[in-house]
Amino acid sequence: MSAVLDLTCDLIRRRSVTPDDAGCLPLIAGRLAAVGFRIEHLRFGDVDNLWATHGDGGPVLAFLGHTDVVPTGPEGAWASPPFEPTERDGVLYGRGAADMKGSVAAMVVALERFVSAHPAHAGTVGLLLTSDEEGAALHGVREVVQHFGRTGQRIDACVVGEPSAKERLGDLIRVGRRGSLSGTLTVRGVQGHVAYPEKANNPIHVFAPALAALAAERWDEGNADFPPTSFQVSNINAGTGANNVIPGELVALVNFRFSTASTADGLRERAETILRAHGVDFSIDWQLSGHPFLATPGGRLREVVVGVCRDVCGIDPEQSTGGGTSDGRFVAPMGAEVIELGPVNATIHKVDECVSVTDLERLPGLYEAICARMLS
Repeated sequence: MSAVLDLTCDLIRRRSVTPDDAGCLPLIAGRLAAVGFRIEHLRFGDVDNLWATHGDGGPVLAFLGHTDVVPTGPEGAWASPPFEPTERDGVLYGRGAADMKGSVAAMVVALERFVSAHPAHAGTVGLLLTSDEEGAALHGVREVVQHFGRTGQRIDACVVGEPSAKERLGDLIRVGRRGSLSGTLTVRGVQGHVAYPEKANNPIHVFAPALAALAAERWDEGNADFPPTSFQVSNINAGTGANNVIPGELVALVNFRFSTASTADGLRERAETILRAHGVDFSIDWQLSGHPFLATPGGRLREVVVGVCRDVCGIDPEQSTGGGTSDGRFVAPMGAEVIELGPVNATIHKVDECVSVTDLERLPGLYEAICARMLS
């Protein structure tokens, strides 16, 4: 069994359902300490984080990942136990195989190899891991970055190991991500009997025209790097459960995925203006989980990762800003260039999550090549 496959299996066996690390970070810290990394265990709230570094000064190249996984769903629906790594027909099955214990293992193996081959490398190489990416993400990388702001720790370039590929390793890298702005909207009405609507005010009826206007609004046109901003409603709840009662309140969950063509403040203001224009009596609690970020075309890390994919995988990668959010959204505001490179994402969060063993065994080579090109 290869080093990366062996470590991936060891990590999968640890039932690290967010935010429980289940011992993954101490295992990794021990391995990296053995090859000369400085180890910092950073615990915030109930979340364990690890910052391991080798070398001194700049540039600072960080690899970023998470050890926590989402729940399995019905374990009986899996073809093999989700926390017992199982290889079938060249594919490794297990919760976290793709998202993202395979990438974490590949990073560890790549860093071990790199510092052994280049003990006096330029700059600093680091590994930042958290057990709070799949959950609330309040005490993971978000808080680590705040800690770095207090201590003066910088990151110049960051490779995130999120599963990025579509069909095979290296066919797509993420060079940015959209921002995410969510809102919990409360529409106030007046409860009453459905037979006497004149004595009530139905918040569902009031909200419906405003919702149509919000859904039809063209928030921006996007730009060369991002698609247009999207608005979605993920849940609407109203009513008492009785068919003869007009509800007194409606609660809707809304979300913007926005590009650099818009700002969170601008989207909030425009949405609230539409609601007021339709006479909606409302309050809304906004939550900004991340601003959009983009690795500038021509940036050093972006060029290196594209070149490594070409040289190691024999493919010219698509450079995308699609998908959801990642912990890269916390690191980018530090001034870091952020690129995401990992295995195929087709099965993440699903029953029978899996990763190609061939892709997994090639991944350390990509990460090690990035280190060599960035810190030589």
